[in-house]
Amino acid sequence: MLTRKQLELLDFIQKRTQRDGVPPSFDEMKDALDLRSKSGIHRLITALEERGFIRRLAHRARAIEIIKLPEALERVGFNPRLIAGDRADPPRGAMPVAAGVTELPVMGRIAAGVPIEAISEISHHITVPETMLSGRGQHYALEVKGDSMIEAGINDGDIVVIREQTTAENGDIVVALVEGFEATLKRFRRKNGMIALEAANPAYETRILRDDQVKVQGRLVGLIRSY
Repeated sequence: MLTRKQLELLDFIQKRTQRDGVPPSFDEMKDALDLRSKSGIHRLITALEERGFIRRLAHRARAIEIIKLPEALERVGFNPRLIAGDRADPPRGAMPVAAGVTELPVMGRIAAGVPIEAISEISHHITVPETMLSGRGQHYALEVKGDSMIEAGINDGDIVVIREQTTAENGDIVVALVEGFEATLKRFRRKNGMIALEAANPAYETRILRDDQVKVQGRLVGLIRSY
């Protein structure tokens, strides 16, 4: 199984090779995947080569050949749409791109720690299995920032899949908008007419807020982690 970044790179190489007749340069790969240095691209290329998806040809510039595709992508065609900017996208919601696969907008970062300013702009898109989605509602994804939910298995840098909804049951992990401008990922509970936003890390205190201070923006239904 490939990581999200490995799949993004494989997709980018395939698209650029089909468009230009030659693979992209390492600088172009770095920019497309929003990495800080080319060393990250070297690691991804090496991983793809070791897994038998690509082959590097000696003594030739940009000599990268795709020799096979992941089985799931071969069944539906290699078009996972993981690189942002390759087409116009609607502002919210999920878009089917292949049988059993759905594309979701990543709306930025969500704090699992001290709340950060709410983010509502799409940064890029990811593909997820449709089995991860809950019901027929709209879904989106967020990158986790912080460690306050680690005992719930949610780590810094994880991607969480959220179903849009404005209500929550006690114990649900939700995206909560606090006082209209702070977004946070916490466990939701109602206590004595108040709302408790509970961390899953003893280093963080539970926040107790009035009902009018908290708006539920969605409920956690899935998680994606890259290694």
